[in-house]
Amino acid sequence: MTHVFYRQLTRDYPSAVLGRGITIRDATGKEYIDASGGAAVSCLGHSNPDVLAALHAQIDKLDYAHTGFFTTPAAEELADEMIRHAPAGIGHVYFTSGGSEAVEAALKLARQYFVERGELQRQHFIGRLQGYHGNTLGALSVGGNLWRRKPFAPILLENVHHVSPCYEYRGRRIDETPQRYGERLAQELSNKIDELGGGNVIAFIAETMVGATLGAVPAVPGYFKRVREICDRHGILLILDEVMCGMGRTGTLHACEQEGVTPDLLVVAKGLGGGYAPIGALMVQEKIVKTLTEGSGFFQHGHTYMGHPLACAAALAVQRVIQRDNLLTNVKAQGDHLLRRLGERFGNHPFVGDVRGRGLFQAIELVADRGTKEPFDPARKLNVRIKQEAMDRGLMVYPMGGTVDGVRGDHVLLAPPFIVDAATIDTVVERLGEAVDAAIAATGK
Repeated sequence: MTHVFYRQLTRDYPSAVLGRGITIRDATGKEYIDASGGAAVSCLGHSNPDVLAALHAQIDKLDYAHTGFFTTPAAEELADEMIRHAPAGIGHVYFTSGGSEAVEAALKLARQYFVERGELQRQHFIGRLQGYHGNTLGALSVGGNLWRRKPFAPILLENVHHVSPCYEYRGRRIDETPQRYGERLAQELSNKIDELGGGNVIAFIAETMVGATLGAVPAVPGYFKRVREICDRHGILLILDEVMCGMGRTGTLHACEQEGVTPDLLVVAKGLGGGYAPIGALMVQEKIVKTLTEGSGFFQHGHTYMGHPLACAAALAVQRVIQRDNLLTNVKAQGDHLLRRLGERFGNHPFVGDVRGRGLFQAIELVADRGTKEPFDPARKLNVRIKQEAMDRGLMVYPMGGTVDGVRGDHVLLAPPFIVDAATIDTVVERLGEAVDAAIAATGK
């Protein structure tokens, strides 16, 4: 009997005992290709020798120092490295232990920024339906996934509002170009701001590419530029959440580079430390830091393990390996190969409606009818079945349900490590195809 409180209390989990490169081995000796990087975390794969060496070197010098008393070389060097490659105007980094913590920090910093400017009337946040920003209460509040929010709705923030996601496969009308669709969504945001009063809104928060809830959905061209213009018009902060899609996953270090926009607050996590230690970060525009510096002089927030020396040392090593080995070139090349292979395997599949993504962040969306885009009945739990069928075949992927509206819809997300090669991608697509077909057959379609 286990005493571990599992995510799912009615199932037994295999015990992972060894990770090497792109594979994980369980206690029975079975190996799995980690084609999702866990949850888009393991960007370098497992047991990278440079990262392990950095962890050993750090633990030999210093295990922990509270940030209320000290800074550390590890934190300083990591921040320097991140700012060297940051979007324009971002000059400081606030370290956390993960993505949800970093989102919470972003929300609180955004509010404090306006408090210190004397704009106390600003109290509203705007997010997007089907967006996901984490499971802490603030992050869950600005997220728009109905299934995740429903049990906790009475205790979520009341000053949060949601607009439509940029979800071209289901949202764009047949008479619209992608650009016109993006303009319509931007106008919806503008209308919501006008309804609330532009001087009353703190920030608009969005994933640059939507990850877990929609499955590797990019924005249509021009969407984020219009969003940036609208936020600037009202003095509203733009928070971009790149916890899942950032730090090289889409082919550039920051996904917002491909949108031609710079946020006021940029949230990163998973690919920052590659899973070698828990770490996230909030990257902050200098105008915000300047306001606090000239005002109260401190950020009224903090966590015990923020800026942890081991986590910072690991993340610094991960980022240096990515730069040294020019891995973003491989992300682009193997991303193109992955998209091509997914298209070949699923482009004409009777139960796959869409293949999408960028770089090594891609997904397929499953439908009961390609013509109507009708999703499968949620009672069939197709995404759960696909995950198990894939695991049976030695493959780790990231299937999720509720793609359409938080309840209906299924997709499978792929996010292999940046070190993946073409032969491994071929194997991943082959095994995924088998898993999808087996799962659909088992659920009676």
